Parts: sequence; C-alpha cells; structure tokens
Amino acid sequence: MTAETNPARSPEPDAALRRRRFTGAATQLGTEVSINFGSSLAGLLIPIVGSFVVVAARQIVMVAVVLPFYRPKRAELTWRRLWPALALGVTLAVMNLAFYESVHLLGLGIAATIEFLGPLALALATSRRLLDVGCALAAGVGVVLLIGPASSDAAAIDPWGVALALTAAAAWAGYIVLTRRVAVGLPGLEGLTVASIVSLTLLLPFAIATFDASVIDWRVLGLLLGVGVLSSALPYSLDTFILRRITPRLYAIITSFGPVIAALFGWLVLSETFTALEVIAIAIVCGAAGTAIATQRDRPKSDLEQTAEGMA
Repeated sequence: MTAETNPARSPEPDAALRRRRFTGAATQLGTEVSINFGSSLAGLLIPIVGSFVVVAARQIVMVAVVLPFYRPKRAELTWRRLWPALALGVTLAVMNLAFYESVHLLGLGIAATIEFLGPLALALATSRRLLDVGCALAAGVGVVLLIGPASSDAAAIDPWGVALALTAAAAWAGYIVLTRRVAVGLPGLEGLTVASIVSLTLLLPFAIATFDASVIDWRVLGLLLGVGVLSSALPYSLDTFILRRITPRLYAIITSFGPVIAALFGWLVLSETFTALEVIAIAIVCGAAGTAIATQRDRPKSDLEQTAEGMA
C-alpha cells in the first residue's frame, strides 16, 4: 500500500500531530513561566506576611478552583481509597512551605536550582546507564559550585536555606510519585481536590497564628491572589491539557529549564544578582537534567496506543 492510499501515513494526521505537540509544548513553557513568576511574587510577599500566609493563600485559591468539581460519595470516603491523596496533601504542604522559605533565605534562582535535584534524582534512580551517572555527577558539581565553599559568595549562603531547599527537593520527588498513584486510583480532579484540602487544613492554623492584619492592603491581597493563580490554579488546571498533547519525557525536558526561568524572574522581580560562576552552575544543572531526560529511550508503542493518541 502506498503512502497516498494509506490514511495512517497521510500528511494531514502528521501535520495535526505536530500542531498538537507544538501547542502542548508552548503551553507547558507558559506554565513554567507562570509558576516561576508566581514564585517571584511570593518572594516579594514573604518578608511582609510570612511563608505560612503565602502558602495558605495559594492553597485557598487552589481549593476554590477545584472544589466545585468535587462531588464525593460517602461510601467512597475510605482510608484505603484516599490515603494516597491524603499523603499527597501533606507532601504538598511541606514542599511549598520549604521552598518558599528557602526562596526567602537563598533567593529564587538558587532555591529553584537546588529544589530541582528532587525530580532529577527520581528520574535517574532506576537508570543503569553510564551517561545518567555522569549527568547526576554533573548536577552535583553544579550545586557545589552554586553553594559550596568554592562559590564566589559562599559566606552569604544560609545553611538553613539550603536544608529547606533540599527538603523541598525530596518533597517534590515524593509529590511526583504520589501524583502518579493518585491519578491512577482516583478519577478526574478528586485526588487533587482532597490533597488541596488536606494541605490547606495543615497550613491554616499556622497562617492564622502568624497573620498580621496591619500589613494587609489591596496591593498585598492582589499579590496573594496572583501567587495562587499563577503558581497553582493555572498550571495545575492545564497539566491534563498538556499531557494529552506531549509525551511525559518532553514535559520533563521543558520542566528542566525551570531553574533558568526562576533565575530570570529572580533578577527581574526580586532584583537578585548572579555571578558568572552561579550562572554557569545553574546552566550545568539544567544541562545535566535535559541531557539525561532527552536521551532516555521511549518504550515502543503498540498500534492501539498510537491510534488512541491520534484520537485524543
């Protein structure tokens, strides 16, 4: 059968697939910009209202977005069914709180680079390739250059900030694992809704205890709303749209540029400055992540999977 008579080989489906991939990739890049812009706004707010209030406000916006779509049945509210979502909520609270506090202590660019070690380590954990070992070592070298004794501004690096960024990295790896579990076990936005409610429940008492009404004005409220929309509501709601159009590997590759985008917003919004060594260190971490992910081999897809992708 020739290409002209075989509809599966016709240029129209290929062109449509390329458009879908481009749309998905462009949207994913947009969400990376959104998340890191939101984090830079959080960096402005934390000295004013504190990390607990910022993270709680972010979760309030998220719950307000997803809760209207959640219609639980009493028979389904069991520990066995919901424990992954409950664990995800705890992980989400720890990840966001640790990251935002590390942003306050280290700056957005450095905190985001250290935090990215979490998903990178998870991606490399099951690999047996020498290339991936080299990428892991390169990423480690990048972080040492960024915060180690040889860095040009080592005296200004806060050890507690580094510990919090590493905590956020570990929590991000756990978040990825639990999100996959929740996506398989719970339909639609149910898992995300439960996790958001748990996270808010954990954070709200601390946010209330540290809340200072005297610092709240319309500008602060607008920034808090912006953080919630840009860092949670918008990117989370677009993830399903994106992953229906691009592969998880391409998604991960685009995500690997997150520290660069974070550093850019740290410079633009928070007036952070970076030495040449710090720029090189951030580039090494991103390059190691991108190389490790881009060179992974995809599992061959069956005809049925290819047909399903074309219909999605």
